[in-house]
This record gives sequence, C-alpha cells and structure tokens, in this order.
Amino acid sequence: MATYLTPALAWRRLREGNERFVSGQSSHPNQDASRRSSLVENQHPFAVIFGCSDSRLAAEIIFDLGLGDAFVVRTAGQVIDDAVLGSLEYSVSELAVPLIVVLGHDSCGAVSATKTAVETGKMPIGFIRDLVERITPSVLTSLRNDQHEVNDMVVEHVKQTSQRLVDSSRVISTAIDTGRVAVIGLSYSLAEGRAEFISGVGDL
Repeated sequence: MATYLTPALAWRRLREGNERFVSGQSSHPNQDASRRSSLVENQHPFAVIFGCSDSRLAAEIIFDLGLGDAFVVRTAGQVIDDAVLGSLEYSVSELAVPLIVVLGHDSCGAVSATKTAVETGKMPIGFIRDLVERITPSVLTSLRNDQHEVNDMVVEHVKQTSQRLVDSSRVISTAIDTGRVAVIGLSYSLAEGRAEFISGVGDL
C-alpha cells in the first residue's frame, strides 16, 4: 500500500521513531513476512536517508523503521558523488519520496581525517584522499568561523552537504520549489542515540 506523506509529516514520523529508539522503546515496525511479501512488486518509501557509512549509524534502526520505509544511501562522511546524486534523484523522481535527510554524526572518522590533513598538510593515500578533498571545504569553513572541534566541523559539513545537493541537482531543486520535497540536515549523537535537526531547505 502506498503511503504518500508531506515533507513535514515524513520528518515527524522520523522524529517519533528516533524518540522510541532513544528511550529504548523501539517497535520494529514493518519487519514481518507479510510486509516483505507486500513489497515484492513495488516500494513507496517515505524518506531517503543519505548518511555516513559508519557502522553505528544504521538508519533503519535509529529511526525505528522497517522494510520499504526508507531509501538509504551511505558513503563515508556522507560525501556526494555522481552515484549519490543519481540515487537521490531516483528516489525523488521515480519513488516520489517527500523528504531527503542528510545524516552526519559526532566523532566522524572521515571528518577527523580531513581535519588532520588540513592541519598537517599531509594528504592520505588512495581513494581516501578523494573523501578528504570533498570534506575539506566544510573543515575550512569551520576554521574560518573559529570552530576547531571535530563535531563543529560535522555540523558544518551536514549544512554544506544539504545545500550542495540542492545546488547540484535540478531534479531536487525543482521538487523543493514546487513544495513536494524538503531537505533536512541532522547530526546524530553516538552516545545518546538522538538525531538533532541542524538545517532545512524547503517547506517543513
């Protein structure tokens, strides 16, 4: 059964799921055999969650979701590339998802590596360098704003990533302009389990 929500209602549903998770009262919805069977022919997720690949940041768990609820895209440091943008555009244009969530977290290893690279001038080897190069603008902005802690840089990176999604994708920006989609940035606390609102683009 299709469930079409407004961006505001989708965000409310995520908030409520995260509250259940934080309080230890997760209901583990939509995880049974009948739900699995109902999704064989199609899917109607109500949010797309673009988050860090960190093993402690499992989107379906921290928002107390089940099968078919969220379209999830993950890269280390929630770094954008063409595949990420294509995946997000697919969720908006083909699956009619009303809410895009950019999900960062405290003590992020990718952001920490970027902070070290900026401070020492020594870049990591291999493709980790590509991650660091993409996160560097966020770290530099934090430093310019006299914010030197990794968690401040995480917040800045979530803000910049959210805005870059909108600036980079005409599909996403058009959907926002018509009021069909909103983009929100969240920062997750590893210790507390809470996803805090940081920024939003579009009507919520």
